[in-house]
Amino acid sequence: MRAPGWARARDPHAAGRTAVLVLLVCAVTLVVFSLFGPNAASTAGRVSSWASSALLGLLAIVYRTTPVERLDRRGGYLLIAVLGVVLCCGMNWITRDPSAGAQAFLAFPVLWAGVNLHRHAVALVTTVALGLDGVVLFHLQPAGAAISDLGFSGAVMVAMAAMLVRAGERQERLVEMLQRQATVDSLTGLVNRRVLDEALAGALHPSAHPEGTALVLLDVDSFKTINDTHGHPVGDDALVHVAGLLRSVVRSGDAVLSRMGGDELAVLLPRCPADVAERRATELLDAVLATPLALPDGGLLAISASLGVAHAPSHASGLEELYAAADGALYAAKRGGRGRVAVAG
Repeated sequence: MRAPGWARARDPHAAGRTAVLVLLVCAVTLVVFSLFGPNAASTAGRVSSWASSALLGLLAIVYRTTPVERLDRRGGYLLIAVLGVVLCCGMNWITRDPSAGAQAFLAFPVLWAGVNLHRHAVALVTTVALGLDGVVLFHLQPAGAAISDLGFSGAVMVAMAAMLVRAGERQERLVEMLQRQATVDSLTGLVNRRVLDEALAGALHPSAHPEGTALVLLDVDSFKTINDTHGHPVGDDALVHVAGLLRSVVRSGDAVLSRMGGDELAVLLPRCPADVAERRATELLDAVLATPLALPDGGLLAISASLGVAHAPSHASGLEELYAAADGALYAAKRGGRGRVAVAG
């Protein structure tokens, strides 16, 4: 059984580490309370404290030894927060303790959920906490006192959960933004060299693709002249324009599109025979030559490009060798008159 996405942890590994710690702390706290605290006042309180402590200790072992991905897939981290609420309210009921100190323990599962779970899961845990706390308070107190205590504890839990969810979501957005900045070229939207290297290393594994892997390097012809004649903003527009043409010709699921630096772009084609790679490079060149760039003044700027194609294992076997072969083919295309495709070897 797989839990829905909202019931899973933001970071399963972090949730797993903190879950074990919280379970052990709560287990020790219950033992102390059964000896010296309010739970020591009655046999029922002591027995329930020991039983709950044993359960928490057992859960700590389970959560410590079970793979975090498996726990997360089955909603184990949401379950532990809900179970914490149930145990807290159950102990308050058994010990007949409606005090603020007893209710304060409900903050632990809500706090843990707010830090580790998604918005809907936190809302569920908080709702369960408010509902069960209300049942206990109305059972042990007059209605007026129960309403007052529930209003206070409820406001604290809701405010705490809301602030933690908001902080967590903001952190996730910042992390996503940083990850994107670390992997995507801000001008063209293509991935950077590091991502291309990682993808290429995987594609060159001996058992990865029997058809082989092709690398196409594309260099915009006379790019310095474009910058000098029309200005650097037009040069940037030319790169964005060519990157868009790459996307239109090559499906993202079939290739990795990258900006190597400057005016050099790259297309990684896994599962691609050498003849198909040359044909795809020709299609890219035809698209560039057939689609001029619209200038801000309404004019059109014809763009040309040179492309070098290399194939593994036909022309190289390793990452650096494949780069060198594609780069050699690229410069062969430039020496041959530009605006053409050259194949390594």
